Amino acid sequence: MAHVYYSQRKGTNPNLKGLPLSDVVGLFQRVFQQLREDGYFDEAFGFECVDLDHVAGSVRDVELEILLAVHKKNLWPIDQWAMLYSEDDFFNIVEFLHQYVSKPVDGHFHDYNGCGMHWETFNKQEGQTEFRTKINSVLCQYTHRYEISDHGEVLHRPEVGFEQIFQADLPTKDIKVSDRVSAAVLRFRRHASTLDDRRQAVRDLADVLEYMRPTVK
Repeated sequence: MAHVYYSQRKGTNPNLKGLPLSDVVGLFQRVFQQLREDGYFDEAFGFECVDLDHVAGSVRDVELEILLAVHKKNLWPIDQWAMLYSEDDFFNIVEFLHQYVSKPVDGHFHDYNGCGMHWETFNKQEGQTEFRTKINSVLCQYTHRYEISDHGEVLHRPEVGFEQIFQADLPTKDIKVSDRVSAAVLRFRRHASTLDDRRQAVRDLADVLEYMRPTVK
């Protein structure tokens, strides 16, 4: 369990309810920069070499890729535009990066002029897991409750005490039921979900209960 510091216990910390978006985006920038320096985006976005200049990754034009995916300009490079991000922009970039992060596993050290590691082997799954851990440590500082899921979607975080409701295994092997419940939960928790979306999610869960009524003892 994370340590609760003095001003938090006393209730005098000015940010007990969380940090504003600008501060959270600032934290995100620093986390992203660390990951990039450690090679977590070399496979996708390439890297710099004192001999070869820029070595391209699998994504030759990151700004173009973001424009095609998100349909919005002025999001990349992050260090230039991040402090102008809206909440939607911020979450879009987080989800985009989740698609392309990969953990560096093996490579060789280029010692000329302190160039550094040139990574050649990567593990995408491990990279995404570590990325989610770091990003969720940032998102939990926000005044609004969000987290990035295992599927790379930014979702509303359950209220304290209700986490197990969302994490519990369903007591059924009926694929129709599990798929319907999962879809309803996702509809309810999505970042951009409206009040109508949430109402429909609750209706869907009620339909599931009605469907299962004959089998309930």
